[in-house]
Amino acid sequence: MDSRTRLLTAWSFQEPDRVPIEIVLAEPAYAFAEAQPIIDFVENQADHFRGVRAADWGFLGLPTQYHEEIIEDVPGDYYRMRRTQTTPAGEFYGITLHKHGTLTPNDFYWERHYIHTKEEMRRLAEANRPEIPLDAEAFRQGVARVGDRGLPLVGLLHPLGRLVREANLTEVYGWFLTMPQVMHRYLERANQQVAETVARMGELGIGPHFSATAHEMLTPPWMGHRQFDEWVFPYDKMVNDAIHDMGGKLRIHCHGNCMTFLEQFADMGVDAIEPLEHPPFGDVDLAEAKRLVGHRMMLSGNVASQNFLYMSREEVRQEVREAIRAAAPGGGYSLRPAAGSAGTNSVQDPDQMRKFLDNIDAFIQAGLEFGQYPIKA
Repeated sequence: MDSRTRLLTAWSFQEPDRVPIEIVLAEPAYAFAEAQPIIDFVENQADHFRGVRAADWGFLGLPTQYHEEIIEDVPGDYYRMRRTQTTPAGEFYGITLHKHGTLTPNDFYWERHYIHTKEEMRRLAEANRPEIPLDAEAFRQGVARVGDRGLPLVGLLHPLGRLVREANLTEVYGWFLTMPQVMHRYLERANQQVAETVARMGELGIGPHFSATAHEMLTPPWMGHRQFDEWVFPYDKMVNDAIHDMGGKLRIHCHGNCMTFLEQFADMGVDAIEPLEHPPFGDVDLAEAKRLVGHRMMLSGNVASQNFLYMSREEVRQEVREAIRAAAPGGGYSLRPAAGSAGTNSVQDPDQMRKFLDNIDAFIQAGLEFGQYPIKA
């Protein structure tokens, strides 16, 4: 099977020729000789859900002009950057702190998020929301580039998940209590904007597979079930219904403690979920997840690549084997590491990178060994 067929077969809850294996490397890894066999696998054998460009979501659904400038630079130590989003609702700015000398300059600390005050939140909630610009030709070109090497996914704005990343996190959860009308207004208007955009995508032939991120910010320790039912479920379902109305499917990204939310995710229209972390990084029992929702949602992950810095190759092999044994029979599963780029996007020095690469190789080899159907892991 080619990768596209393999992924579609697994997502249809049937058994492909082997378990799909998702793996990518961060750009700094490509400079290491030890990465070359992995790069060959990534480019020629791995099974990718690939994002393709189709919509310009701007800044939380608003048209924006982005600008950044260095406001302080201490050579050999750190620098600080001011990031500005200029929108029809006014200017929103954030400040980030970066360390010099790391392999991953995008690993930084927020000193100030874009949405920091109640006044800024009110401006965002009351802002006029024009139609999101769509680019059907860019989508078609992206699909052509993916070809049979994977399955294209169109990224959607998740208004609440994105807000808690772009805002002062603790303030957002406080605003649910202190100004609920403002928060509901933002969520109603922004999710309606996304749902209407999905409907327009369907008319233009954009889709049918979509992705959304940041659900891990909407589960414990941030939210319990009562808050989730008020602030997440009805708004997500509005968008997910629009996806299903046009014959589409949605895959979400959710780290952390989501085990007790899996049935709610399925009920609100989620069709696939990753990375399903086990303790201590999350609370997912993969075999139980398969029993509960494995016939409704494609499951992906449950391999703790955050630990690749400390694990032996044999420990990686056994973790892959256990995940495949728990979730692969009957299809509906893909093997993937929990951390983005299998951890290579957050390493601090060359020795760490080489350790990650060695265990990524062990991950791939175990996936090929134990992932052949019928499963005998």
